[in-house]
Amino acid sequence: MRINSNFLVIGSGVAGLTFALKAAEHGTVAVITKREIDESSTSYAQGGIATVFSTEDSFDTHTKDTLVAGAGICHEDIVRMVVEEGPKTINSLIEWGVNFTRNNDSDSYDLTREGGHSQRRILHADDVTGREIERALVEAVSKNKNITVYEYHIAIDLITESKITQKPMSKERCLGAYALDIKSEIVKTFTADVTLLATGGAGKVYLYTCNPDIATGDGVAIAYRAGATIANMEFMQFHPTTLYHPNAKSFLISEAVRGEGAILRRADGTAFMEKYHPLKDLAPRDIVARAIDNEMKIYGDDSAFLDITHKDPEYVRTRFPNIYKTCLEYGLDMTKEPLPVVPAAHYLCGGVLVNEHAETDIENLYAMGEVACTGLHGANRLASNSLLEAAVYAGRAYQHSISKINNSALSNITVPEWNLGKATNSDEMVVVSQNWDEIRRCMWNYVGIVRSNKRLERALHRINLIQKEITEYYWDFIVTSDLIELRNIVTVAELIVLCAKQRKESRGLNYNIDYPDKDDINWKKDTYIRKQF
Repeated sequence: MRINSNFLVIGSGVAGLTFALKAAEHGTVAVITKREIDESSTSYAQGGIATVFSTEDSFDTHTKDTLVAGAGICHEDIVRMVVEEGPKTINSLIEWGVNFTRNNDSDSYDLTREGGHSQRRILHADDVTGREIERALVEAVSKNKNITVYEYHIAIDLITESKITQKPMSKERCLGAYALDIKSEIVKTFTADVTLLATGGAGKVYLYTCNPDIATGDGVAIAYRAGATIANMEFMQFHPTTLYHPNAKSFLISEAVRGEGAILRRADGTAFMEKYHPLKDLAPRDIVARAIDNEMKIYGDDSAFLDITHKDPEYVRTRFPNIYKTCLEYGLDMTKEPLPVVPAAHYLCGGVLVNEHAETDIENLYAMGEVACTGLHGANRLASNSLLEAAVYAGRAYQHSISKINNSALSNITVPEWNLGKATNSDEMVVVSQNWDEIRRCMWNYVGIVRSNKRLERALHRINLIQKEITEYYWDFIVTSDLIELRNIVTVAELIVLCAKQRKESRGLNYNIDYPDKDDINWKKDTYIRKQF
């Protein structure tokens, strides 16, 4: 089955849906998404979206805060571009119906502060900002006749010109993607003039993550297999404060809780952040995550504790209604007792390398949001810059890509349907679940918050063995969504390890005990990796 459109969008978070709404003004748009349209990483973003909306703030200050958090390898031109386009981009979201929380006078927006920010510049919708943005965008998409959404479809691989023609090209071109209709178990051929990767992150590569189950690094993996350059994969951000409870599935306690005055303590009640950073509990996330990890190891505690009990209970309940309600469901009242928290894999600062227009080095292929490496985040993302980046780049990709409509290679090439070959159904899904678990444990133990050369070597050895087994299994059996995701997480795991092995220093989110210092002479730069064909 073949489906043709002007634009193919893979993913349905803020990046994908913002692009789709803009692109629909110029052509037909197909959006494929692994689950329901509103099941995206965007929906789980609690804190907010950073931008300069206050007269007390400035573009220079936001830029400086971003550069400091990025530990020296942010691309300053990109940072300034995203920061300066922020207010205009936020106003577009507001026009689409996003209801950010206002102050009591209702004429101004309530701006909060998070770790690493020197000013209050975080727009939020209570403590469910991502969910509110997603709601408004989904509603707008549902009313647009030029957009067709394909739920429960998972991309398998990109369709590229060289694979079809079997001829080497000076520059590869993307023609669309093969995707599995999960419910019907049919592989469909999606062709398009422009293909956009907006698949989100890769937190599920790790054993402990606050990401949704869909975050399996699909976009990075399929772009890498197609020949796109991948960058800075060693910089996986671990969110410092994920709720530690046996019945809680990776529930994130927003950075904004510390922004509003919460204090991190050990089990004995001792506050500890002042010995790690001048900003104490408002230090950048990499510092806070390593501090918690170190305190737990030194004192043998199972968690740290986030304490906001000194604030007015009514204020806490009003400012963080979702966090308060969810914690109560687990028997924890954050107005009366500190919350047990641990770090968990949260945000991938690297990804598919793109330029200022979200272009990859494969023609007609764009990437944005967490799947992309734009140069904004450097070695550590500043809190609440991610939604901003996704929305800004969606607009830039739209402006750049419309010239490619009806001007692609599709008119001259016949794209074949998916070839099953001799693949058969498998009744050994235990192979998938076993490998899935082994990869995630391996990454957590060897490629986590603190790394070493020996740990990285062990991880690469194990991952290569698992990868060989998965490759053999993949080509023998008919594809399923579980098998596709497994293939992707092992690919992403390998890329993280290979980039971490390249970087002979500790910077931002990459801390290696064999290279404990930052090396600006040799390593004030990005790491790159590209598949050799």
